[in-house]
Amino acid sequence: MRLFEGTEFDRPPRCEKCEELEEDCVCPPEPPPMLDPSKQTAKISKEKRKKGKMVTVIRGLPAEGNDLQGLLTKLKNSCGAGGTLKEDELEIQGDQISRVRETLQKIGYKVKG
Repeated sequence: MRLFEGTEFDRPPRCEKCEELEEDCVCPPEPPPMLDPSKQTAKISKEKRKKGKMVTVIRGLPAEGNDLQGLLTKLKNSCGAGGTLKEDELEIQGDQISRVRETLQKIGYKVKG
């Protein structure tokens, strides 16, 4: 007779959703909880790039707990400009600081810059 025979510690762990063994589970991992925008501060700045092009950069928003791609889409639509996501920084083409500030404040973010 084994020490833990017949107890919950004797059985291999199972998934809580599909009741399969954890090794055989195909359930997608749960996404991290979304962070509240009112508890985050976005830092907006304007930078000059190659050939004199201006870019509005939004920093200070962590990738984990935020939908940065969705936020970038909202900002691009409100500014009517292109943009990209580079290493947890959102970039909007042109000098769009006032429009970006208004949009982020409507969503509920605190804004600096």
